[in-house]
Amino acid sequence: MAGLTAAAVAVVAFLAYQASASVPADLAEPSRTPSAVTPSASAPAGAKKPAKDPLAVPAASGSGERVVYGLKDRRVWLVDGKNKATRTFTVAPSSVSPAPGAYAVTSRSGSVTGSDGVQIEHVVRFATVQDVTVGFSAALDGSMPSPDPARKTGGIRMKRADGDAMWTFATVGSKVVVVP
Repeated sequence: MAGLTAAAVAVVAFLAYQASASVPADLAEPSRTPSAVTPSASAPAGAKKPAKDPLAVPAASGSGERVVYGLKDRRVWLVDGKNKATRTFTVAPSSVSPAPGAYAVTSRSGSVTGSDGVQIEHVVRFATVQDVTVGFSAALDGSMPSPDPARKTGGIRMKRADGDAMWTFATVGSKVVVVP
């Protein structure tokens, strides 16, 4: 009997933890102001806004399963159908960047030579800009160089382990959303 009680308590604790982890931020903490106070009066003058989680999926990236590429953040998020990032990682941008918007994976290659002459793998292409094909890839030597602005290249480079994850996640037709 004691074993069943302990198991039940453990299950309830686990479910409570999961429920608390999925509560929206605006509901996570109880209000510390009386309900009669108006929202504008509850925030002290000069109060700081909470810091944005740099690893959170960008709000303006749509919904559903997708790859999100943040130009300013130099980061990629692999997002599942429940809008949760299954993986996020930094990338080295190409010298030619796609405009913010929604794209689809158009082609993939297991192993090729990049436009910069470097051997790359797990190439996932999704856009063309100024006659340059843009896509994600990982250099076989593990390098993630800064793009040479004098050359028009479209390779967005990532570490090999991240390239493996991208290759598995982003098949032809998969949604890619580019955000500023």
